[in-house]
Amino acid sequence: MARILIVEDEAHLAEGLQFNLRAEGHEAAVAGDGETALEMIGGGGFHLVVLDVMLPGKNGFEIAGELRAAGNFIPVLMLTARGRAEDVVRGFAAGADDYLAKPFDLAVLLARLNALLRRMTWPHPAAMNGNAGPDEPGEFAFAGRRIDFDALELEAPDRKVRLTLMEADLLRYLVKNRERIVSRKELLEQVWHVRDDTDTRAIDNFMVRLRRYIEEDPSKPRHLETVRGVGYRFLPNPTEEG
Repeated sequence: MARILIVEDEAHLAEGLQFNLRAEGHEAAVAGDGETALEMIGGGGFHLVVLDVMLPGKNGFEIAGELRAAGNFIPVLMLTARGRAEDVVRGFAAGADDYLAKPFDLAVLLARLNALLRRMTWPHPAAMNGNAGPDEPGEFAFAGRRIDFDALELEAPDRKVRLTLMEADLLRYLVKNRERIVSRKELLEQVWHVRDDTDTRAIDNFMVRLRRYIEEDPSKPRHLETVRGVGYRFLPNPTEEG
């Protein structure tokens, strides 16, 4: 059983979600706006947040961003009325762990929630989605840095960073495809599972944050290189000329 906070200003939808989550054996509380949600989450005790994007006051993107900036990594499933790639990736960049477009099927919502709860409590997240293998280790070390995908941590010489599930998934994909140029379209499809014909600048904003984690000088990246007009390349051991 988990304690879940539903952040939704549409009362009928919030009440319906609360009823069904309780029927599944979970405890469920409701917050109708962002400020109330932040206060409730700050009080502790919740295991997961179902977060609507469109809210009075602070929107879902802002709430997710504030939680992550404050070092709170509670799993967040974001609900959006629009399934556009730009909105999805913006949600992930803000710190969401998964998304679901409205209207949604209740069975799909419950499956997504249960998957997030499992990933946060089981010791090996990669093994749970069937993607674990020799190319996707639980840890990866490079240039005095270490990524622990299972513990969702990145350790650099001067700091340790807590990763969101999506940050860990993105870094895992880059590690698996190290030295190779990876297009923005490929990242959208393979990491975010979004099908879209147009690249989005939201991915670039996401990369800016990852560079703050792994680069000595984020303004002059050596490990996470931009390939103009195409995408990115992860270089664990860049040459001096690079």
